[in-house]
Amino acid sequence: MDMWYGHEYHRLGLARRDFALQLEVMRQPTSTPWIRAIIVIFSLGTTAAQAHDEDARVIRFPDLPTHWTLVTDLHQHTVFSDGKVWPTIRVEEGVKDGVDVMSITEHLEYQPHRNDIPHPDRNRSYEIARKHAEGKDIMVVHGAEITRKMPPGHVNAVFIQDANLLRQDDPVEALREAVKQGAFTFWNHPAWWAQVPSGVAELTPMHQAMLKEGLIGGIEVVNETTFSEAAMAIALEHDLTIMGTSDIHGLIDWEYGEHPTTHRPVTLVFAKERTPEAVKAALVEGSTVVWFNNVLIGRERWMNALLDRCITVKLDEPMEKSEVLQVELANHSDADFMLQNVGALRLLNLPDTFTLPAQSKLKVWVIPATAGDAETLVLEVEVLNAVIAPGQHAFLSLGVGER
Repeated sequence: MDMWYGHEYHRLGLARRDFALQLEVMRQPTSTPWIRAIIVIFSLGTTAAQAHDEDARVIRFPDLPTHWTLVTDLHQHTVFSDGKVWPTIRVEEGVKDGVDVMSITEHLEYQPHRNDIPHPDRNRSYEIARKHAEGKDIMVVHGAEITRKMPPGHVNAVFIQDANLLRQDDPVEALREAVKQGAFTFWNHPAWWAQVPSGVAELTPMHQAMLKEGLIGGIEVVNETTFSEAAMAIALEHDLTIMGTSDIHGLIDWEYGEHPTTHRPVTLVFAKERTPEAVKAALVEGSTVVWFNNVLIGRERWMNALLDRCITVKLDEPMEKSEVLQVELANHSDADFMLQNVGALRLLNLPDTFTLPAQSKLKVWVIPATAGDAETLVLEVEVLNAVIAPGQHAFLSLGVGER
């Protein structure tokens, strides 16, 4: 079963609703034949345009053989802390972008709108969003942001039970309470220049002690418009889950424009089921890849598993009276992959560095390394926009079949 069926049902549901309204207008006694004809022509074009626009916004990556690929954004804000929108807007944005799991993580301590929106209950934002998400193809999980100067900086806790109990003077005690509630915690924007003037993420003794106690499970290597290689190095060295979030305060369209031109940063979580419990388990296990500015960032294991599903190859019709082979590369994802041929096979119709556009197919003419070689041919590529460690890219071996 394809996870995108849910998004497709939502889109078709909107189209059916609009068509029903148009039929109602057409049934009115005042509707003349030529008015009805205009309505039909206009409505067909409008419905098609709406469907296209909604499809264009949805973030799509293929599922793995044994895991769902779930699009998540677990760091967002509303007017209940320092954001600029009501919680329902966050849900609507998530639905339009095809986000499967979201969390509104309001600052517990930083409340710049308290005079206009007083709310002693720090669970209020989540409750509004959760209720608005009912019946929609999106999961809203309970979260909060523990906000301190460095160290420890800002830390998100998601899958919590009661945000009010996290309002403690000591940030370590707040994290202990979060862990007690069964939360998954991650360090936010560790290279944020407002707290780290160098712009380089570093573990302080306080962070090291928190890691040793198990109070931090992940780290943002991507936050909003920034990617920290130092944070990724910390994640790999200390077995922290690699995270990427929008940390959105205004509107998604203000900050990131409309996908596919640009897109919000998201964490692709590989979960065994489409449930909050399975998502949390996957986060704890570190089963993630981040998508940021058309770059995929993650551990080699999960990156390779995702790329194997994103990029496929098949042997096409042979070139007549020629040793040259024609193969078809297919991209089943929303990433434009930048590929570099690094193997023995030579390319005839493309340079060694080329782009495989999102959701597309590309014909490639391949010259075998040895004429008459009957072994299975393998196209080896470096995926230049798939980062598996600071300065390291993923490699993919694509078997193109027998000659």
